[in-house]
Amino acid sequence: ADLFERTAEELARHGLSCECLGGGRVSHRPQERKIHVYGYSVGFGRADHAVTTEKLRAEYPDYEITWADEGY
Repeated sequence: ADLFERTAEELARHGLSCECLGGGRVSHRPQERKIHVYGYSVGFGRADHAVTTEKLRAEYPDYEITWADEGY
């Protein structure tokens, strides 16, 4: 929530607005080239982790990227 609040405030200074579509967590293991997206946000609910992993795969094509709805 703190990160979203700071981002929303910065965007507002530029006349823009944003909306949080959900949350979760990211486990990044760079030595193993693995990223795992999981969980949810108590305040914002669960993000669509399939969308998140799709975007991560575009940026990190040499990583194994997985997701799960389980976990907090």
